[in-house]
Amino acid sequence: MYKSSLAVAVAVGILAQQAGAAGFVEDSKLSVSSRTMYFDNDNRDGGADNRESGQGFKLDYLSGYTEGTVGFGVDVQALWGIHLDGGRGHHPDNSSFFPSDSDGSAVHDWSRIGGNAKARFSKTEVHYGSALAPALPILVSNDGRLLPQTFEGGTITSKEIDNLTLNAGQLTHAMGRASSNRTGLSVNGATADSNKFRYGGADWKVTKDLTLQYYYSNLEDFYKQHFLGLTHVFPIAEDQSFKTDLRYFDSSSDGKNGGPGAYNFNNNGGYEKNDGKVDNKTWSAMFTYTLGGHSLLLGHQQVGDDGGFVWLNQGAVRDGNGRSEGAGGSSFYLFTDSMINQFARAGENTTFGQYGYDFARLGVPGLKASVSYLRGDDVRYQSGNGTYHEWERDARVDYVIQEGPLKGLGASLRHGVYRGEGTEASADQDQTRLIFNYTYSFL
Repeated sequence: MYKSSLAVAVAVGILAQQAGAAGFVEDSKLSVSSRTMYFDNDNRDGGADNRESGQGFKLDYLSGYTEGTVGFGVDVQALWGIHLDGGRGHHPDNSSFFPSDSDGSAVHDWSRIGGNAKARFSKTEVHYGSALAPALPILVSNDGRLLPQTFEGGTITSKEIDNLTLNAGQLTHAMGRASSNRTGLSVNGATADSNKFRYGGADWKVTKDLTLQYYYSNLEDFYKQHFLGLTHVFPIAEDQSFKTDLRYFDSSSDGKNGGPGAYNFNNNGGYEKNDGKVDNKTWSAMFTYTLGGHSLLLGHQQVGDDGGFVWLNQGAVRDGNGRSEGAGGSSFYLFTDSMINQFARAGENTTFGQYGYDFARLGVPGLKASVSYLRGDDVRYQSGNGTYHEWERDARVDYVIQEGPLKGLGASLRHGVYRGEGTEASADQDQTRLIFNYTYSFL
């Protein structure tokens, strides 16, 4: 699949070997990652439950760069998901865990392959292809299920100036975490899509403890978004610190959004000052105190009253038969992007906290645990008359084997409880995930 991207990648690989393959081969990395996952989402309001398990494999080949002023290389990624258990009645058609077959059950397996051509000049790198996984304030690739979400397009990262990282790019398609297909780029709730998501921004490390960020993004005909961020770590003592993390988003309509037609949408199913039009300002602040193996996090987030927070999300995309493409499931750069809910509707004030402990301090390296709680108040009804509230409690335990033949094998057990107190709140849910991860590196 994605023949154009792979053709470019193969061509660059051939040219790279002809140009001088020393760095291209010697710096190559080849690995296979395995993920076994049990996913149980219990809809307490009587809707469809999701109870399935699957096995995922991900092969990554990352070449080095050829020698010379401009170095060339290629990355290739192959993904394969296998359904292990969970048939009719346990697999909703809109499941973001596994693609749906024509009878509404999960397919037996699915796969896709993608690749990136890449070039490096000095401290600047360019990637073009269909295996991009951005991790930026304005776009975060999601890896919360069996296989990761990826994107198609081109990106540039430059570190020519000390302590300053510049990022820019244009993306055209997305590949969902439960899909073999690529889709256009969209926003949850929209019936149209776009093939142009452009972004640019900078991370400036002012001091070793202070980082400032600014990013701009534009999903053509949907929204424009500005982001400002500040991160500061204050070292109190050798084993003690206080971290401040501030984030601000300003989102507005673009192009066809706000006028008549399919580019209008209600992103979070809540209140909008102007129907279907993006108009939002959201700020959040998080403070983390760390002492030895203990960490205590407290924070607050305010979503503007005029409309919900907006982010790239292909969850509403359907195929020609009206079935889900498996493109649902996306992440965004706010502290409230939790296990079940997002706490991102118009007017929502969310207070949240988390306690975590690293058991390496008790002689058990690789074992970590945490529990968190979020409560959102003042969520506006779609009519604008009145408000409601919602809350979520999440707990997780993670362990990675540190030594022996199974070194690197990781296990994660996560459990979340969500409850909403209002007629427009999301469905009450209890969710459990059990995950086993292992990566073997050949090179």
